[in-house]
Amino acid sequence: MDASVNFQLNGNMLIVPCPWENDKEVTNGERVRYRGGIEVDADGRTRVKRYKVGSKGPLHETLYETAHGAVKMTRPQIRPSDGHRRINEEYVYVMFKFPKKYGLALTKALYQEEADEIMSYFKTRKEETLWK
Repeated sequence: MDASVNFQLNGNMLIVPCPWENDKEVTNGERVRYRGGIEVDADGRTRVKRYKVGSKGPLHETLYETAHGAVKMTRPQIRPSDGHRRINEEYVYVMFKFPKKYGLALTKALYQEEADEIMSYFKTRKEETLWK
């Protein structure tokens, strides 16, 4: 696509498609935002490199949530020390977050209710859970 590049004094760049490119659609009709780094040479040659956002993906996958807790599972990771083979170990974490203002008695009662709810979730899973 042919475009006009305008360098502004405040450091911004404005890239505008040429008039004969009006019939082409670059995005699907809405504004798209990218994060990236821009390198501009002295002669005006410009490179835009995008950040590698989310290249590894999220570290945990949420399986089940309660009001103050969550059951999360790790995804299989590639460890370079093992010759770049995929490790099929998946770990399950149960995390609770209670505000301090609840007090000890209320926190214990809520913990017991939500722990029972999470244990009933584990019983419904078809996979066998091994506890270490």
